[in-house]
Amino acid sequence: MQRVRFYYVIKVQYLGYRLHGWQKQPNVKTVEGLITKTLRYVMPSNSKYKILGSSRTDAMVSSNGSAFELFVDNEPLENLEAFLLLFNQNLPQDIRVTDIDEVDNKFNIIKHSKIKEYAYLFSFGTKNHPFCAPFMANFQFDLDIELMKKGAQLFNGMHNFKNYCVRVSEKSTFEREILKAEIGDNKLYTANFFPKHSYVFHIHGKGFLRYQVRLMMGALIQLGRGEFNLEQIEESLKEGSNLQMDYIAPASGLILQNMHFE
Repeated sequence: MQRVRFYYVIKVQYLGYRLHGWQKQPNVKTVEGLITKTLRYVMPSNSKYKILGSSRTDAMVSSNGSAFELFVDNEPLENLEAFLLLFNQNLPQDIRVTDIDEVDNKFNIIKHSKIKEYAYLFSFGTKNHPFCAPFMANFQFDLDIELMKKGAQLFNGMHNFKNYCVRVSEKSTFEREILKAEIGDNKLYTANFFPKHSYVFHIHGKGFLRYQVRLMMGALIQLGRGEFNLEQIEESLKEGSNLQMDYIAPASGLILQNMHFE
């Protein structure tokens, strides 16, 4: 008998501070691992299913709007609203599912065209309250924010990001288009223990290389400290440039803010 399969896209939020990224790994807590473990209690005992993530986040990176695909064989989920409620009741406090939509077999969560929106929260100067640590990087030195804003603008458009990645394969495509790159005041997240002034680096694009966003942020930090100038940032984005960026900004400031499927 031919197998019948049902497909669902589930949006998920998580605080990455205690987690070792998305991908399941032995002996450590990961988002995929905890979701898979929870599904054992949520799905009917005789059901066959599997999940596939849309994006791998690094250890300590958080997400406000990631997604994964749930494949269910033979019988569909009966009540999607009740399923989400039961799922959240069993997930740990730092992971929450927010939406579920049924899709067809033509949808592929990895290959389907999407736009990823990242946000990097940071402050500088006086050390932050410890409660900021899970989602805001703090640099205890002066930074030229206005110069960093100009540097962020240089990332917009199509560029070669070979100098902004690590451990890539020979098949990697380094030409990537950045749809939005800008630094502004942090208005995304607020708390009474946040510093008086904090900032956010917005980065939107269709695809990113390993550590690309954190290396972009690292380059801007070095620019703000006077270790680079604007001409060097511009040069680093050209094909054939050997100006390799090596300062990877801390993971805890990075948030996968949202993901849009086209």
